[in-house]
Amino acid sequence: MTATTRLFKNSPGGQTFAAGTAVFRAGDAAEHLYVVQEGKVEIRVGNELVEIVGPGGLFGEMAMIDGSTRSADAVTPEESTVLPIDKKHFDFLITETPMFARTVMNVLVERLRAANSACT
Repeated sequence: MTATTRLFKNSPGGQTFAAGTAVFRAGDAAEHLYVVQEGKVEIRVGNELVEIVGPGGLFGEMAMIDGSTRSADAVTPEESTVLPIDKKHFDFLITETPMFARTVMNVLVERLRAANSACT
C-alpha cells in the first residue's frame, strides 16, 4: 500500500466518473489535484497516451504547484472514483505531511524521467 493510498484510504468525498468521462481537459483552470481511489485515469496530451494512473496514484499536481492551466487531458477509461484535493488542502498537506510532499516530488520525477526517455 502506497503512502498516498494510506493517507486517503478512508477519505470521503470521492467523485465517481463513468467510463470515457474527462476529469479535466488541457487548458482548464486548475482547481484540484486528484487521487485515484478506484479504477484508473488516462493522462493524454493530444492523442498520445502519456500515463495510466491507478488506485493510490495522483494526477493534476503540476497545475496545483505553479497555478497554470491544465497541460493534458485526464480521462477515465472505466468507471473510476477520484478524490479531489483543493489548493488549500494541498498546501496544508505539503507543509504538514512530509511524506505527501515527498510523494508529489517522486511523481514529478518519475514523469520527467519518462518524458526524457521518450525523447531519446
